[in-house]
Amino acid sequence: MFAKPVKSGTTGETMSESETKPTVVVFDCDGVLVDAVSSWRTLHDLFGTDNTVNLNRFIRGEFSDVEFMRSDIQMWKAVRTPIHQDELFRAYAGIKLMPGAREAVQHLLDQGVFVAIVSAGVDLFVSSVASMLKVDDWIANGFVFDDDGFLTDEGVCRLHASGKGDVITKLLAMNGHEAVNCVSVGDSEMDLSMHVEGSRFIGFNPSRDSSKEAFASAGVPVVVEKDLRAILPLMGFSRDV
Repeated sequence: MFAKPVKSGTTGETMSESETKPTVVVFDCDGVLVDAVSSWRTLHDLFGTDNTVNLNRFIRGEFSDVEFMRSDIQMWKAVRTPIHQDELFRAYAGIKLMPGAREAVQHLLDQGVFVAIVSAGVDLFVSSVASMLKVDDWIANGFVFDDDGFLTDEGVCRLHASGKGDVITKLLAMNGHEAVNCVSVGDSEMDLSMHVEGSRFIGFNPSRDSSKEAFASAGVPVVVEKDLRAILPLMGFSRDV
């Protein structure tokens, strides 16, 4: 699929001459568009809780997405209840965009590329990132709040973290695009589900050893530089934006 070696900071190969620039680029959010590993982890930091054990169980497939979200909420409510949605929203105030994210996304949009975010992160946060970057579409998981804005015991599962490909397939069909013209960008092994048949995938700045190993096994190009503009040459665009 990719034929030529790339410059320093990236492992894998660049776009071959026979391939065309994508008309659709789909980003994961946490760790890709924003400089934070997880929007769920941000809330654990807020409440001083640790979901490492449950996260590892989730990655191994022992927890469903709904069960994983429910376990997080139970941890937070064990520390403080009730919890208002405004408090959760304020927790994200200090998170910054990934270096080069604004420039890379804007360049893609300027080139007429359809840009979307497909994230298993928190919708309160992902929606603000989508609005800031003016992407064409987005989807994320989230919470249920009561009429007064307080957090209930349930999460909203709009997509499965290991099943993002189903969402991307629907997104492509809804907007009249072919998989061959799609590139997805993610930072974890679960994001490999974004690599729908016929499309391309770029691993970006993986933080876990398991993610690095999964990307290596999958043979996908991986950008190790913490600058999202570094993905542009892998899609046939200039990095100088």
